[in-house]
Amino acid sequence: MSEAPIGLIAGSKSLPLLFAREARKRGQRLVVIAFEGETDPVLTSVVDEVVWLRVGQLGKMIQSLVQRGVQQCVMLGQIAPKNLFDLRPDLRAMSILFKLKEKNAHTIFGAIADELARDGITLIPAVPWLQPWMPTEGYRCGPTLSRELEEEVEYGLRIARETSRLEIGQCVVVKRGTVLAVEAFEGTDECLERGGRLAGKNGGAVAVKVAKPGHDFRFDIPCVGPMTLEVCARSGVEVLAVESDRTLLLDLERLESDARRLKVSVVTAGHSR
Repeated sequence: MSEAPIGLIAGSKSLPLLFAREARKRGQRLVVIAFEGETDPVLTSVVDEVVWLRVGQLGKMIQSLVQRGVQQCVMLGQIAPKNLFDLRPDLRAMSILFKLKEKNAHTIFGAIADELARDGITLIPAVPWLQPWMPTEGYRCGPTLSRELEEEVEYGLRIARETSRLEIGQCVVVKRGTVLAVEAFEGTDECLERGGRLAGKNGGAVAVKVAKPGHDFRFDIPCVGPMTLEVCARSGVEVLAVESDRTLLLDLERLESDARRLKVSVVTAGHSR
């Protein structure tokens, strides 16, 4: 009997494709749940089967996975916040939404994991497949940081950990001991742009992105890529710091080349959580 396929619930951007390619290297079969207007159609060329749904069709999603013998699945990529909260739920989705006291991405995805488990499917983190792209402590590329910028990173790290603990956001922009921007519903790129703008023409802004305390990597893996560096460079953010062992660097070779070209430093900040 062949090994059961792995299910991939795929949102937007490149992370689902990265996972799919790594899984195929290991000879694993993949069944993808894709969402109209969100998932990259390129996935169809590297997986065994794709089931296209719209956001909110929870019953059909679970039924599709069960019918194809999926026992474990991962959830990767983003669903645009407007689509997550403006979804047209089917009866099964309506049932879990009705029971939730707090309706945010974490509680909704947690309830989805519980529903999958009811049908014998375990939602697992994708970290074991993606570990090669998660830099360890001491990683850095781009320009060397001055002592002042190193101190800004440590300050930003303390602030970002606190805002993430409070479920406000996982990214902050700081300069000279002042918080310029905190990520909220708008997302990381808009936070970087706002913080860089407030830093003024001379730049010098430092951005720090972290995972939440007790972060559930089944639902979300913090990640940055070349597009993030483009936003930093355009906005006057000179340093982008991420937590070691808890953040994915996408398209690593290009990211490192762009860090040198754009003169944006990418570094890891130590973690003890």
